[in-house]
Amino acid sequence: MPDMTSLAHPQQRSFNPYSENGGTILAIAGADFSVIAGDTRQSEGYSIQTRYAPKVFRLTDRAVLAVNGFAADGNMFVKKVKQRLEWYRHAHSKDMPLRAIARLIQTMLYARRFFPYYVYNILGGIEEDGTGAVYSFDPVGSYEREACRAAGAAQSLVQPFLDNQIYFKNQTPALGTSHPAHLPLPTVLSIVIDSFTSATERHIEVGDGLEMYVVLAKGRNLQGLEGVRGMQELTVTDDGERVFVVRRDLKKD
Repeated sequence: MPDMTSLAHPQQRSFNPYSENGGTILAIAGADFSVIAGDTRQSEGYSIQTRYAPKVFRLTDRAVLAVNGFAADGNMFVKKVKQRLEWYRHAHSKDMPLRAIARLIQTMLYARRFFPYYVYNILGGIEEDGTGAVYSFDPVGSYEREACRAAGAAQSLVQPFLDNQIYFKNQTPALGTSHPAHLPLPTVLSIVIDSFTSATERHIEVGDGLEMYVVLAKGRNLQGLEGVRGMQELTVTDDGERVFVVRRDLKKD
């Protein structure tokens, strides 16, 4: 005979294909540059799966994409975005502009809204007018252009710090002065490093390594990058925007 207890208390079945793999990403836009950064730890709960899983990817010489959330979805989404950009490059003999890449990402995410990519995307780079820009996305494609944005496990720690340091929230300028519209590159790099250093101290899902991508506008000199250790240039051409990556170690345990 069937178990009457089980009949009296129906069981709910569920299927969850997603996982949260930790880590944190952020991006900050300057007057003629953008900095996009992410840590390299991939985890599930308190279990560290790998200490080097990049979350930031160069798309073109003017665009860098950071993804965070479900690592498998993130890697697949970046692969599909790069494929679409390669098709555009073959068809038009040029790279897609940053604003158009943002729109492309929006339509790709929204097309999967009923079974979405469980990833939060931050796109950073240089617009056609030479200004730095950051676009942030939710998993179903809603997006906006911002001066800075953080996402991931330590977002609740990092975003208030960025609001204070970049947007100058809760800061009163000295008498007769005003807050600057854009911070210089050395200051932004320092803010990024401080953000991840403090997040690593407070959050188990953030750590191991830090990758910072710096996109410079066409014609901009390297002021602010002199003497930065661990820097490598990834630029393909010499007559346009330039992309650099800076790698640092974070706390490992």
